[in-house]
Amino acid sequence: SSATMSSYILGVDVGTTSVKAVLLETGSRSVTASHTLPTSCDLIDLSGIKAKEQETGRIIDTLNRCIGLLPRRKLQHVISIGLSGQMHGVLLWKARSGCVWSKRDFFTSGDTSQLITWQDGRCSSDFLSSLPKPDSHLSVATGFGCATILWHAKHRPEFLEDFTVAGTIQDYVASMLCGLDGCAMTPQNAASWGFFNTSSNQWNVDILKGAGFPLHLLPQCVRSGDLAGQTCCDWHGIPAGTPVGAALGDMQCSVYSCMSARTDAVLNISTSAQLTFAMPADFRPPDSPQPASSISYFPYFEDSYLAVAASLNGGNVMATFVGMLTSWMKELGAEMSDSCLYEKLIHCALNQGTSDLRVSPTILGERHNPLCLGQAANISTSNLSLGHLTRALCRGVLDNLTSMMPAERLEQAGVNRIVGSGSAITRNEVLRQEVEKTFPQQVVYGQNADSAVGVAIVLCDLL
Repeated sequence: SSATMSSYILGVDVGTTSVKAVLLETGSRSVTASHTLPTSCDLIDLSGIKAKEQETGRIIDTLNRCIGLLPRRKLQHVISIGLSGQMHGVLLWKARSGCVWSKRDFFTSGDTSQLITWQDGRCSSDFLSSLPKPDSHLSVATGFGCATILWHAKHRPEFLEDFTVAGTIQDYVASMLCGLDGCAMTPQNAASWGFFNTSSNQWNVDILKGAGFPLHLLPQCVRSGDLAGQTCCDWHGIPAGTPVGAALGDMQCSVYSCMSARTDAVLNISTSAQLTFAMPADFRPPDSPQPASSISYFPYFEDSYLAVAASLNGGNVMATFVGMLTSWMKELGAEMSDSCLYEKLIHCALNQGTSDLRVSPTILGERHNPLCLGQAANISTSNLSLGHLTRALCRGVLDNLTSMMPAERLEQAGVNRIVGSGSAITRNEVLRQEVEKTFPQQVVYGQNADSAVGVAIVLCDLL
């Protein structure tokens, strides 16, 4: 009775450390199956250039294993596939016509480069300052696709000669599934590569050409929400001819998964931290990069933008604090596991409802202010307990975020609700208490930001 059979959307997120796949039932818009597998494939290049690469074949292998774990009878009723993934990174490949995915012969190492990730550090500040200024509101950093390709054009031009196409890892998956000769890229990924103007939706072709960029490697631009094509063969039971959305950015998809109204702001604190809201429909970004600004504007859907304060200091600060204490205890001959210590710290801080201790926790610096490091202030004999310190640290993470994007800024934008998400918020009750003290708006939890779910909902909304 195929008439009553449910249909599904497959949402896939190709992340930095794992691949996640979900099946979203179109009628109820609920996730009926989901799998996550670690890719565990960081490659470190030892030639002293701070390279950060991942093995493409292993990522694709993980992707195939992940899809293979989903219930096959549901995969046979998938009506579209959505892809999101890590932004900024770049992968190069040699296009071959026709459907090569099913034969699994595309991963002969000569056809595909390694994935040079967004964390790649080979573009030094000297190299970056030697590049022409982009015609874009977004500046260019190391790890951004265009910068990485320009680095190779200057230092390893022979490497580029083997390939005909470039894209992000999620674009590559779309091209493979659809058997495309080229790469169709949305503004969400293109903007994260640098040298892309989001107002005209065009690459800075003349500027790149002048800098020696191999223009034939530039992807074609398509709109966020457009299709890349259709699957050219059966894939884990998903029928050939199934529409595949052009790949989207993981940041935009994770926001889409939990922003249920334009008046929501999303506060996501996991390893790092982001505070995001949607700009009004008529907003246009500035003409040139604002490197000293703590707020960035990322392309979202339908020519709209997200305002994003992206902090490098989130749950990683708490993890560093726990690591510091465990290593001190070890030196003192008292050992305790990190997780046990974490629980005790939360307990101490819950008993200590407020603290006048001030901790500025920017131990990793910030992109807009790399030299600003951590500080503790207002230390007295009465606020030296672990409860005080833990609470002040949680407070400090939020104070840092609101210094980047002040609460008044949210109110001006009409934000009336904060959606709290991310592993650090889920795990840390003290952090949740401080979130509620920090924002005058209502705070809600339980809607966890999830790129794989978000990309599936995007396609569901387009049906």
